[in-house]
Amino acid sequence: MSEKNTKKLLTAADFLPTTAQEMKNRGWDKADFVYVCGDAYVDHPSFGLSIISRVLEAKGYRVAILSQPDYKSPDAFREFGRPRLGFLVSAGNIDSMVAHYTVAKKKRSYDYYSPGGKMGKRPDRATIVYCNCIRQAYGDVPIILGGLEASLRRFAHYDYWDNKVRRSILVDSRADILTYGMGENILIRIAELLDRGVPVKKIHDVRGTVYLAKPEDKIHYPVAAKFDYDELKADTKKYAEAFGVQYKNQDALNGKAIVEHYDGKVLVQNPPMPPLEREELDWVYSLPYARDYHPSYEAEGGVPAIEEVKFSITHNRGCFGACNFCALAFHQGRTLRSRSEESVVREAKLITEMPDFKGYIHDVGGPTANFRNPACEKQLKDGVCANRKCLAPSPCPNMKIDHSEYIHLLEEIEKLPKIKKVFIRSGIRFDYLLADRDETFFKKLVRDHVSGQLKVAPEHCSSAVLACMGKPNFQVYEKFRRRYFELTKSIGKEQYLVPYLMSSHPGSTLKDALELALCLKRDGYAPEQVQDFYPTPGTASTVMYYTGINPLNGKKVYVCTDYHEKQLQRALLQFNRPQNRELVIEALKKLGREDLIGFGPECLVRPVGNQTGKGKKPAQKKLPASRGKTKRKPEKKNFKKKR
Repeated sequence: MSEKNTKKLLTAADFLPTTAQEMKNRGWDKADFVYVCGDAYVDHPSFGLSIISRVLEAKGYRVAILSQPDYKSPDAFREFGRPRLGFLVSAGNIDSMVAHYTVAKKKRSYDYYSPGGKMGKRPDRATIVYCNCIRQAYGDVPIILGGLEASLRRFAHYDYWDNKVRRSILVDSRADILTYGMGENILIRIAELLDRGVPVKKIHDVRGTVYLAKPEDKIHYPVAAKFDYDELKADTKKYAEAFGVQYKNQDALNGKAIVEHYDGKVLVQNPPMPPLEREELDWVYSLPYARDYHPSYEAEGGVPAIEEVKFSITHNRGCFGACNFCALAFHQGRTLRSRSEESVVREAKLITEMPDFKGYIHDVGGPTANFRNPACEKQLKDGVCANRKCLAPSPCPNMKIDHSEYIHLLEEIEKLPKIKKVFIRSGIRFDYLLADRDETFFKKLVRDHVSGQLKVAPEHCSSAVLACMGKPNFQVYEKFRRRYFELTKSIGKEQYLVPYLMSSHPGSTLKDALELALCLKRDGYAPEQVQDFYPTPGTASTVMYYTGINPLNGKKVYVCTDYHEKQLQRALLQFNRPQNRELVIEALKKLGREDLIGFGPECLVRPVGNQTGKGKKPAQKKLPASRGKTKRKPEKKNFKKKR
């Protein structure tokens, strides 16, 4: 059955109401909550909007969806009337500024979370704009913030687009409560209190929330530290110190409250809500999702974001990998939880029954695909270590390394009727894989779950840069790569590795970029895509970028902020491109490495003005089948991978 025919099977009745008429069709006089979101409405468990609304529905609350409303006037926010309990506001699955702008601060031309990929469906700083519209429409109605934009901007934070430290988004939005992290139990608790008649401004004891109070108000939890916004915006050392405290108090077992002062008001972050345990996760993923975008978007071509996840399954949450450029540690936390095998297999069976299923499960993953359990038993009793990462710079000796449950899970899915192939497209943590002395999973991954190429994330080869990233030494990746191609060859397949690479990360000098270029030259790999470091809120790397200080150890870090130097670093990583030739030559001259300009096999680039090479791609050695170059079509930007 075609995709077009599939859409006809879904009607507005399969979704929560998106208009006043749809609400009336359900027999509602009003909604308990109106959920305002910057994304188009996709009712799939890969979307926070969908999960939170279905969870509240399952608890007996009426939730209406106001998706991508016209933000130029408050009228659109009156669509459902005043909700009985309040408004829930989220910018969407990603920060609205990241959705709108590239790292070069240029406007993007495509939005995966909007109908037809069209830009302009939501405003910059969507959370703040939506809240202001709601206040204009309804005055003192309760407003609860959630989603990634709110979660990662909950404290005073460096904003790359304004190039300054902005106030907490709770202050700027004039909302009542901010929820951070995974919000199911947080929202259930808030809804229960509001339903009992507790005023929203009195809800101060819910874990996983941030609120504004008076200096004399009681704080319900022990306080780790107190900071002042005026000091944080003026003192980079103090700002780095504050982030270090925030980062180390994101564990539900040992985290404490954190306070920031704003002009006579006190912002309080309560400790995190405990992560959902296996039975709770199973319940969340058993709810009646339509598993597609709302049919009202069909005329515009649908919502592109569903394409990558429609036949994919999330089996875990959290990540103890804790890369410094990734916001997951600050949002989902470093404590991992996973669904039961039975729950995941049930979802896989549900997918096989979808009319447009072609036999391929695109992914059984999560933040890191090959994590199934917390890193060690200690985390279950005492929480995560505040001053030690589980995997970097080397695996902790207390870490439990076991792929057996994940292997069995994949095997159970493969047994289902209609399943032709189960792929793994989420990130594989290769250092964790290598630490497993049993190669059963490694062999199964290579044999059964790679769709021609496996994407992995070494990111760099310089030890200094990798230390700033919180990544393992490059020798670990090289060991993984060698074994990957040995296994690939042993089963008679031609498969490739596609390494994610990052330029200009804090700690990376021009010399480090050259080191990576020479590594790529040695291995015969010509990357089609290189990601420039993007300073997004909520990451240790962004703090390094702004302050020049590693907030996790207090050490000074070199930071490339000059745009031209960023161009030079990026050009070195893609030295084989003719359009980069002059930049590469400039970089090599700056480094005193003119010996790499020429025609020898060790040279990165030919001299400018060489007629035999003018306009042509520099000659590349022929790569054996087991080396790193890929044969792939130009791909769209990967909206799943957000760093």
